[in-house]
Amino acid sequence: MAITAPALEAPRSRAPRSGNAELYGWLFMRLSGVVLVVLVFGHLLVNLVLGEGIKQIDFAFVAGKWASPFWQLWDLAMLWLALIHGGNGMRTIIADYSEKDSTRLWLTGALVVAVVVTLTIGTYTITTFDPCIDPASTLSVCTG
Repeated sequence: MAITAPALEAPRSRAPRSGNAELYGWLFMRLSGVVLVVLVFGHLLVNLVLGEGIKQIDFAFVAGKWASPFWQLWDLAMLWLALIHGGNGMRTIIADYSEKDSTRLWLTGALVVAVVVTLTIGTYTITTFDPCIDPASTLSVCTG
C-alpha cells in the first residue's frame, strides 16, 4: 500500500510585478538601513553626547547647526532615507497583509501621499531655514 502526500493549495497569486522592482526595494532597505545607522548615531552623538545634552537644543542650537551646509545635507539625507525606508517597509506590510486589491490600493495611495507631504515639508524647512530670524518676534537679528 503506497502512501500519497496530501494535495497542497497553490499560494494566492497577485498581479505580476514588473522587472526587478522588489529586488531593488530589498537592496535599498539593506543599504539605507546601514547608512541610517551611521546618520542617526552621528546625529545623536553631536546633538546629545558632545555638549550639554538635551538642555542645549533650542532655536539657537538648530540655527547654529543649519548655518553649515554640511549639517543641512546630513539632516536632509537622514530625513529622505528614513522616510523612504519607512515608506518602503510599510508598503511591504500593506502588500503582505491586505487581502483585497482595493484595500491595498487605498492604503498604498495614502502612504504615498503621507510620505510625499512629509518629505516636501521637511525638505522645505531644512533648505529655507533662516538662522537670522528671532523666533520670538520674526524679525531679522543678523547684522550685515
